Amino acid sequence: MMCETGDAEEGGRHGHRGPEDEQAQFSALLEDSAEDLYEHAPCGYLSTLLDGRIAKVNVTLLDWLGYGRDDLVGRKHFSDLLTVGGRLYHETHYAPLLMMQGEVSGIALELKAADGSRLPVLVTSTVKTGSDGQPLLIRTTLFDARERRAYETELLRARKDADLERDRLKRLNATLQRTLLPPTLASVPGLDVTAYYHIASVDEVGGDFYDLFPLVDGTWGLFLGDVCGKGAAAAALTSLARYTLRAAAVYDPDPATVLANLNTVLNHEYNGNDPRFCTVVFGLLTPDTDRDGFRVTLASGGHPPALLMRADGTADYLPTPGGQLIGVLPDAHIATTTVHLAPGDTLLLHTDGLTEAHTVSGDEDRYGDDALLDFCRTLAPTNASDTTDAVRGLLDTFGTGVEDDTAVLAVHVPRPTRQKEQ
Repeated sequence: MMCETGDAEEGGRHGHRGPEDEQAQFSALLEDSAEDLYEHAPCGYLSTLLDGRIAKVNVTLLDWLGYGRDDLVGRKHFSDLLTVGGRLYHETHYAPLLMMQGEVSGIALELKAADGSRLPVLVTSTVKTGSDGQPLLIRTTLFDARERRAYETELLRARKDADLERDRLKRLNATLQRTLLPPTLASVPGLDVTAYYHIASVDEVGGDFYDLFPLVDGTWGLFLGDVCGKGAAAAALTSLARYTLRAAAVYDPDPATVLANLNTVLNHEYNGNDPRFCTVVFGLLTPDTDRDGFRVTLASGGHPPALLMRADGTADYLPTPGGQLIGVLPDAHIATTTVHLAPGDTLLLHTDGLTEAHTVSGDEDRYGDDALLDFCRTLAPTNASDTTDAVRGLLDTFGTGVEDDTAVLAVHVPRPTRQKEQ
């Protein structure tokens, strides 16, 4: 028995209330007068005549604005409490709409306090009608929107900062992208060469690269490649690949040897849990002394095959069978092929952003190798600048279907002037 009494006392000390206490609380709530609930509501209340003259206002709104009741009731109109802009909106939009609809809800306005400060509020007004349906007065509820305004201001500031940061990142990406590509292509006597780079997204640095540069004895080196991934890591790999290819070509210009050296470097630099690789085609351009044109030797490391558009209007791929991705295996098998570029012929190198583009936004179909071959067959015979212009127009037709950056490099042997005239 003593234990039960002790438990009851312990429960009382810890604030446990019995049914009698809860009933007393409910009774106290019921004793609140409607007038007290109106005067001290968590929002502002006011009633006005149809012309806007204030007839009734609660203590909450008076405290917010710093006015006495006698300062407003019968002396001021609701529009007198508004800022200049708010008063204009009230007269031209708010009041006419209220009379037409009988209710206007959630309108953001600003009130002028007695000390000149401004109070942002959300205003809802309803027209009370009599038994005959005629309007009698206007009841208005006002909610303090200072915290909401501060929150919206902070959101706008954060958005502005984010936009500025995004613009800065775009400029940084564009600058970095330019450093990974030659500003201009070297001029090769007897050849026309053009390049085009299509950026799929300005928010990330792509991994496509190309170059054309002189070697010894009238030989020229060229390459075009695509590293895995995007962003800073891809940019670092692109820079490494580009400068390694140029250095390796000076040491030994044999295309297969050049790609083998790049494969060794990538395996050495990225041999941990984060392997990196690229596809690349490297070529040597040498004037053909036995006949007009150039001899081109290409080595491919897992790269899409080049396209040859002949002067006679035919076009086909130049396969380099067995070429493996550069950087994946310690000893990648690299295949080469040699072709003669006669006057009027055009060679097109490209990255897979072109053939893997969606033909229609949201469509699962990729453009594909066959479609590109058909496209080039309609171009042949052509020249370097017309080829890159045509590819640029083709990429534009895909719109957002181009998900990856695309680089193209076109090499053309011009016909002699006498052949052009014929």
